[in-house]
Amino acid sequence: MDPQLKKGLLDVCVLSVLRREESYGYKIITDIAPYIAISESTLYPILKRLEAMGAVTTHSREYNGRLRKYYAITPRGMQKINEFLEDMREFEIIYHLIQDGEKK
Repeated sequence: MDPQLKKGLLDVCVLSVLRREESYGYKIITDIAPYIAISESTLYPILKRLEAMGAVTTHSREYNGRLRKYYAITPRGMQKINEFLEDMREFEIIYHLIQDGEKK
């Protein structure tokens, strides 16, 4: 898969998990794992990028005597999901055009 396309897909996967509820790194990985492989070394730069663009916010909370960083989706993050869904509709149209061309 094209690396740029995969990068965009991973961003939306992370945002989709956060759409359900705020979460932390390890939990995000386990929630995404059934759908697409992602490691900690891939996830944390994504979270940092999403935070920089205003798509997620963060806060820390104590858990078992340690601070755990939680991520929550913002309205900008929801907008990014909606933009992705619109792009996917366009991809679907193009996909059908390609499929129809192969049938001839």
